[in-house]
Amino acid sequence: MLKGVDKIANRYYNVLQKGVKPMAVSLRLSKEDEALIRSYAALKKISVSEMIRQAVMEKIEDEYDLKAYEQAMAAYKADPVTYSMDEVGEILGLV
Repeated sequence: MLKGVDKIANRYYNVLQKGVKPMAVSLRLSKEDEALIRSYAALKKISVSEMIRQAVMEKIEDEYDLKAYEQAMAAYKADPVTYSMDEVGEILGLV
């Protein structure tokens, strides 16, 4: 159903697994950008590395969520069926 999303989720999962070697990244910034980034990281009381890692991971998550939404909406438009909470409970055997 969510083929493209499954690949992204699998990559995301693999990156989070222990045993994956850390990657070093070089980034060229203007002095003004560097000062802003360092100040923001200090304000948040995290390292610049952690702040950049979080920002990138959030971007990936946002794109993953958008892709999942677009695919779910396409599936809904193709077959616009909805279920009540009670029906979902019955389908999942929770009732």
